[in-house]
Amino acid sequence: MAIEGEEDVWPETIVAAAAAAAERWPVAPALIENGVTKTFAELWRETRAAASAFLARGVKPGDRVAIWAPNIGAWILAALGAQACGAVLIPLNTRYKGEETGEILRRARVIMLFTMRDFLGTDYRALLNGQSLPDLRETVTFEDWEAFVASGNGADDRAVDAALTDRHGDELSDIIFTSGTTGAPKGVMTVHAQVTRIFGDWAVRVDLREGDRHLIVNPFSHTFGYKAGWVACLLRGAAVVPQAVFDEAETARLIRAHKITFIPGPPAIYQSLLLARQNSETADFSSLRVAVTGGAPVPEVLVERMRGELGMRNVVNGYGMTEHGVITMTRQGDAPEVVATTCGFPLPGVELRIVDDEGWDRPVGATGEILVRSHGVMRGYLDDPEATARAVDGDGWLHTGDIGALDDNGYLKITDRKKDMFISGGFNCYPAEIEALLSRHPAVEMAAVIGMPDERMGEVGKAFIVLRPGIRISPEEIRAWARDFMSNYKVPRSIEIVASLPRNAAGKVLRAVLRGEAGG
Repeated sequence: MAIEGEEDVWPETIVAAAAAAAERWPVAPALIENGVTKTFAELWRETRAAASAFLARGVKPGDRVAIWAPNIGAWILAALGAQACGAVLIPLNTRYKGEETGEILRRARVIMLFTMRDFLGTDYRALLNGQSLPDLRETVTFEDWEAFVASGNGADDRAVDAALTDRHGDELSDIIFTSGTTGAPKGVMTVHAQVTRIFGDWAVRVDLREGDRHLIVNPFSHTFGYKAGWVACLLRGAAVVPQAVFDEAETARLIRAHKITFIPGPPAIYQSLLLARQNSETADFSSLRVAVTGGAPVPEVLVERMRGELGMRNVVNGYGMTEHGVITMTRQGDAPEVVATTCGFPLPGVELRIVDDEGWDRPVGATGEILVRSHGVMRGYLDDPEATARAVDGDGWLHTGDIGALDDNGYLKITDRKKDMFISGGFNCYPAEIEALLSRHPAVEMAAVIGMPDERMGEVGKAFIVLRPGIRISPEEIRAWARDFMSNYKVPRSIEIVASLPRNAAGKVLRAVLRGEAGG
């Protein structure tokens, strides 16, 4: 077992990780889905058969293959089969509409698309009607996956062996398009060796072990579900248990049925599990060992409840971005306060700086923009050298656009995104900080804060709050409590009690939606 601090050597490519897993753990469970368990050896043979089908269609190195589908086992096989031929994977969010998907397919010059005829009542092919897709040669639905694989020459195809010998770590593995919260989505280009090293080191930090059962609720189209999901399982010998759509009852069933030990996700997932445990006598989460969270503030009380009520011995928090992958993580055994208030320290080989607006380094404890430099920095944005140059400077530092500070122990505290910060009466207000403070109120389950225009103060805060079940409290009562626990300029001018918060597929709160609803 790799131990952090040792010089870990990871497979050069994602495909090599699948081959190595088949050799090292041939009979161990690799994929558990719909009552069927596939071993690592079986997963590798099916990968080879899929690769043969891709080769039979003339797929060659550098071709772009897109997958627009939920978390299912065939998603993994399609990705590995394409990458075995040197193709570049383009993961697509199932929440995209036809116009969004069409734009990405055109920009990435995708030649093959894998999707669904029927997912949640939607024929994804129909969403593309009317879209001009000059490079797209074929669309395959996963309902026809077996027929697609049968069109090749099978797992023993010698052409697959020839293709595999040409694969190398500096080859593009994928282009993942960012969410596009500021303008059009950008295609982040990453090579194989970056993925295996960053997420191999991540898996060691978070204690993903051989034999673990990893429930992957985060979409495979997102780094969290793809690279920190099934790729990490290949690297560490853990079994993938995919879940297509988050559903509290189904998640609870899968945990109980498959003795899930490892479950990453945003805080909302764990809050749902706590509710399920309270509301159901049959909810059994005793198998859970590790919870990995990130992408949103984590209230200290939630960490304590995860450990105390769900029995999770290892709760860790982290920070990352599509342009790099994981950057920092807390470590096993860190106190709830550390997990709640920091994102941990850098992974091996990752450098951090905190700088002011002029680019000068800030002292310990002072906030500034977070800069990252390492082997994990993206190779650039697709067909956008100007945006790449703005993001990565001449010395290799990735300018994240996030605001944070480093403490005396080198742990990173995220204050907020630059774009989410608002200024009230001359004071910088960071929504993430205010949300964490509001979450300390015993009536508050979740909170989201935005800045609203104000003639006198410039901007003032507005909070959207989801209450804990069975609790009644007025917005003014929460504001009165907040005035005792935070600086007056941080106290939201208004509070709206809501049933839920709008989130994207990765679980992050959609502040833009809240601003639109509030008229901000």
